[in-house]
Amino acid sequence: MAMAMEAVAELIDVRKYYQMGTQTVRALNGVSLSFQQGDYYAIMGPSGSGKSTLLNLLGCLDRPSGGRYLLGGIDVATLSDNALSDTRSRRLGFVFQSFNLIAQLTVIENIELPLVYQGGSTSQARHRAYELAAMVGLETRTDHRPAQLSGGQQQRVAIARAMINDPLVILADEPTGNLDSATQGEIMDLLDSLNQAGTTIILVTHEDDIAHRARHVLNLADGRIVNIETAAERRRRFGLEVEA
Repeated sequence: MAMAMEAVAELIDVRKYYQMGTQTVRALNGVSLSFQQGDYYAIMGPSGSGKSTLLNLLGCLDRPSGGRYLLGGIDVATLSDNALSDTRSRRLGFVFQSFNLIAQLTVIENIELPLVYQGGSTSQARHRAYELAAMVGLETRTDHRPAQLSGGQQQRVAIARAMINDPLVILADEPTGNLDSATQGEIMDLLDSLNQAGTTIILVTHEDDIAHRARHVLNLADGRIVNIETAAERRRRFGLEVEA
């Protein structure tokens, strides 16, 4: 009998509450979900539905008020702040709408930065960064600084940086929000190819054409999961052709 695969990330009845004066805001209210190696999820929902809160918890940028979050089998709630920060830098990759590159650093220095922070071998970090620069099509721009790059090129740098530690999961927050439609397609093609190579990707988006790229679309409302659609189900609902 085949053994079930251990989830790379698992939420078990996760709740997140914020106290706003005398009012308790239930940003997440009993979310349970399991992400397997190679999954590709888009998270959607109206403003205030809990999308950002969910991404922050998945990214170990915040802790749940209740329930459990297991990352690579480790309950992050049991970790000290230092251990949580180390887990975040070693096991997760982040891609932001605003790129979050350091203006004073070159492409190659931005890509290698997470490994440098961890105190690893400088030569190994540089070698890995050059490999990733080539992977995202920036091998001729490695000495350029962010201001010398287009928005799409900056996002390619951010994706390469997110991959530097071979993360369990890449978390992307509106990764195409600052890009024109043609460049959006190029960036999503890159994320698609990473997923096809086995990288687990979870992204937040409000754009249906971006969500259609994912294998599953998770819809949130009022801090709860409304439903999870497969790509085929969602495309049928939108009247789009579904590949055989």
